[in-house]
Amino acid sequence: MSLPRQAHGAPRVRHWSPPGPLDLAATLGVLRRGQYDPGHRVEGDVFWRATRTPEGPATLRLTPGVRAQAWGPGADWALDQLPTLLGALDDPSALEPRHRLLHEARRRHPGLRLTRTGLVLESLIPAILEQKVTTREAYRAWRTLLRRHGEPAPGPHPELRVMPTPRTWALIPSWEWHRAGVDHKRSSAVLRAVRLAPRLEEAAAMELPAARDRLCHVPGVGPWTAAETLQRSNGDPDAVTVGDLHLPGSIGYALAGERDADDARMLELLAPYAGQRHRATRLILAHGPRRPRRAPRFAPVDIARL
Repeated sequence: MSLPRQAHGAPRVRHWSPPGPLDLAATLGVLRRGQYDPGHRVEGDVFWRATRTPEGPATLRLTPGVRAQAWGPGADWALDQLPTLLGALDDPSALEPRHRLLHEARRRHPGLRLTRTGLVLESLIPAILEQKVTTREAYRAWRTLLRRHGEPAPGPHPELRVMPTPRTWALIPSWEWHRAGVDHKRSSAVLRAVRLAPRLEEAAAMELPAARDRLCHVPGVGPWTAAETLQRSNGDPDAVTVGDLHLPGSIGYALAGERDADDARMLELLAPYAGQRHRATRLILAHGPRRPRRAPRFAPVDIARL
């Protein structure tokens, strides 16, 4: 992609040497909500990220090395947080594999680290949108809302959008949520969350049990949504996504050959990795094997057409 820098101002630049192997795509991929997420783009070995920092919007362009370029009012904050974003505070050695699959997964994916964005709403809102719907529906809703109500990201990338401010989220009319395919229950949960934005953002610096309690205090935010958020905002290595439609079967099949495992069985299989259950899950999903499908995919309901 041609980068017409003169039209956007010179980016701020930082070089950082990670303390060990680092796979940018594997580490930051969990932040993308689908291939066409307006907040993130992967182009070859370049990872683009648009974010709303405490100091304002910022765009990051990351290349292996690590070389980071940043644009926007939040550029300095984004570059200051770069090591944390890329797993500098993470300790992959804390996981002690007790299953041959995890031994092999860690050997094959040494650069997979747990990101920590330090930003709560940007992970909480898409997690709310993913409640009780297919991944495709949730990604479409996120994409639609960012394109219609986000703002162009600073810097040269023409397709990136920055997540709306809490005030902008609060002013989205009901028919726009409907157009995006978001039902009243999920939109109401988002609206409750943005009204508490300052308090929720504090959770990024809290101890994990207190952070979970802070998020779950919001009506419409339960353990599933809190785990999905804290995995990203706080780099929680133990946050297990309980209540997911597919995850128990995937973990059960990988560790015990049981494709019909439920949440209780998943937690039993992950019990030896207490404190590192999310890391174990990430490695399992990265390495496989995949559970065979036995039925057609769930057919989504297009709320926007109702």
